[in-house]
Amino acid sequence: MQQAREFYINGAWVAAQSGDSLPVIDPATEEPFAEIALGGQADTDAAVAAARAAFDGWAYSDPRERLALVQRILDLYKARAEDMAQAISHEMGAPIDYARSAQVPAGSWHIGNFIKAFEQIAFTAPLGDHAPDDRIIKEAVGVCALITPWNWPMNQVTLKTIPALLAGCTMVLKPSEVAPMSSLLFAEILDEAGVPAGVFNLVNGDGVGVGSQLSAHPDIDMVSFTGSTRAGIAISKSAAETLKRVHLELGGKGANIVFADADEDAVRRGAQHCFNNAGQSCNAPTRMLVQRDVYDRAVEAAREQAEATRVGPSSEPGKHIGPVVSAAQFDKVQDLIQKGIDEGARLVAGGSGRPEGMNRGYFVRPTVFADVNNAMTIAREEIFGPVLSIIPFSDEAEALAIANDTVYGLTNYVQSQDDAKRQRMARRLRSGMVEMNGKSRGAGSPFGGMKQSGNGREGGVWGIEDFLEVKAVSGWGAD
Repeated sequence: MQQAREFYINGAWVAAQSGDSLPVIDPATEEPFAEIALGGQADTDAAVAAARAAFDGWAYSDPRERLALVQRILDLYKARAEDMAQAISHEMGAPIDYARSAQVPAGSWHIGNFIKAFEQIAFTAPLGDHAPDDRIIKEAVGVCALITPWNWPMNQVTLKTIPALLAGCTMVLKPSEVAPMSSLLFAEILDEAGVPAGVFNLVNGDGVGVGSQLSAHPDIDMVSFTGSTRAGIAISKSAAETLKRVHLELGGKGANIVFADADEDAVRRGAQHCFNNAGQSCNAPTRMLVQRDVYDRAVEAAREQAEATRVGPSSEPGKHIGPVVSAAQFDKVQDLIQKGIDEGARLVAGGSGRPEGMNRGYFVRPTVFADVNNAMTIAREEIFGPVLSIIPFSDEAEALAIANDTVYGLTNYVQSQDDAKRQRMARRLRSGMVEMNGKSRGAGSPFGGMKQSGNGREGGVWGIEDFLEVKAVSGWGAD
């Protein structure tokens, strides 16, 4: 079993000062394959102190030097792609081909997009022609705590560390203790790329321990967190004691609105999107709202897609979904599936228990419920498993009312051939993102939500600016 009991602090791998440890479980086998140390207050304090000591040198460094570092990171990340895919597949159960084609490339995609977006950041710029002696300066917000989840490890780690580096921030990364191995590899990449000592630090730990210590720490200036809404609320309360900036990317309960004039592939595409990554994506379209004219046909198409979605071991090549990440997640999904049955939703495909022939691993049957209403638990709560709820609607007004009747507001989806209808819906849907007719958002598009899906934006120019403070200066004089 791999031993990974060191943290990356002040440019070196150091032994944990805490004696606590945690096994890392392969969710496909339920067997531990690695062991990490869980940090304590002394480890957190050491990492924060290193970041604080490094801040002045990094914050006021030449932006082109920071850009060159990130370009080296991208090259090394690509060179370690297979190692990264293996780590992600083992720690969170992504099938190895999916880890190679989606999980790992998400990281390189974001790094490359940040390099392009960096060219649009003016760190010093005139206020305007009316005030020729005024300047607007953008500078690093300070020492940042970056707390990342297990479902898309490198997607989230790169969305935080790379813009923080480019902005001139120093940081402490606490990856999910459930899926820490990819982040330890990422720390090796940053070390090899030549990140200055103290600029990037990594401490493993759980939310109650290191996570809480970081969010309350007086020497942390900003917390950037991705995870559950419950944890985001707790972090906000803790951070309020020191008036930290808090950036939250939280849960979702996306509505996929399928109008009668949607293309023939819309339902199959939406169901597949829901099941991808074993349903463990905050922007998954888990509520499918279908116009009554095509409702029966849509339910049948969703059933067919669920039954065509193969579930298999993460080590096995091919296009299938793997297990959910942990025993706790498996139990949560199973409980919610049963609740859907108990509350009267019509089970169309899947259901409780493991797929046929599987008696080990946290595998969940791709599940479809029809005749769901928005008061049911499966329509209200984020399940984070391959479970689709189908809800009928009559017209645009009803579709909007159902879609917006949620505490979440991350991503909504619209399927229609009518341009004007899509545009009306996009303007009225209360979410940070709207994707239509299966078209993904472009490179550099901001990722983030409204309501209890969080605040702030990740990706592109917006992602870098979230790590910058704005300073107004008068009497500048000649440049």
